[in-house]
Amino acid sequence: MNDRRPGPDVRRWTGIAAIAVGVLTLAEFVLQLVLFSPAPPIDSADALSASVSSAANRLLFTALFDTFLLSAIIVFISGFRQLITRIRPDLQWVTGIMYGSGLLLVGVTLAGDAFEGATALDTIGLAPDPSSLRALTVGDTLMFGTIGCTLTALVTASAAYVIIASGALPRWTGHLAYGVAALNLLSLPTMFGGTSPDSFFAAGGGATVLLATFPWLIWVVCVGAAALRDTHGTTLAQSEHSS
Repeated sequence: MNDRRPGPDVRRWTGIAAIAVGVLTLAEFVLQLVLFSPAPPIDSADALSASVSSAANRLLFTALFDTFLLSAIIVFISGFRQLITRIRPDLQWVTGIMYGSGLLLVGVTLAGDAFEGATALDTIGLAPDPSSLRALTVGDTLMFGTIGCTLTALVTASAAYVIIASGALPRWTGHLAYGVAALNLLSLPTMFGGTSPDSFFAAGGGATVLLATFPWLIWVVCVGAAALRDTHGTTLAQSEHSS
């Protein structure tokens, strides 16, 4: 007698995780707008120290919130890899690129969160050290900006290839992923744009959000929606490949 329980529905959980990524990212963005004041110039020691001191608990909460968001991303990329490889095992090495770069993206983001949380801890019960605050702030700006965009481009480009090659998801999600990868690469020069909070093209500034963050978010949500509804597409792709 076989008492083996069926495994979780990978397609459903991939979709749920993707939708969770979208909801959590949007919620975090709204919280940032509501709870945080505009960033001060980091070359102003007094303004930077005062800003971080007043927002210390909110910065720590954001770092904690991000751990749930990043956990959802891990579930998403794990499920995505399985969706592809169960139809096209020969694409496992490409899905490995997507999965590995996705995990590295999570790690870099966690490091950026740690830097941001460290700025908060540096002001709680302590006299703020402006030089430390500035170094940590610039470091997490690069992690959330150019470094993260490079990894996101690798994630989405490899995902685009395997989506189109396998037919596991609608082809338009693959073409959309190529577009997201291109936009993330387009945002890379912002690392040379300085750190002025008033500059749209500053490192980690508005250009990065519009060219990289939001397109990535839209793609993840689209993949999640497609995974939850396109069960026939997967069955068809499996039958076509087996034949």
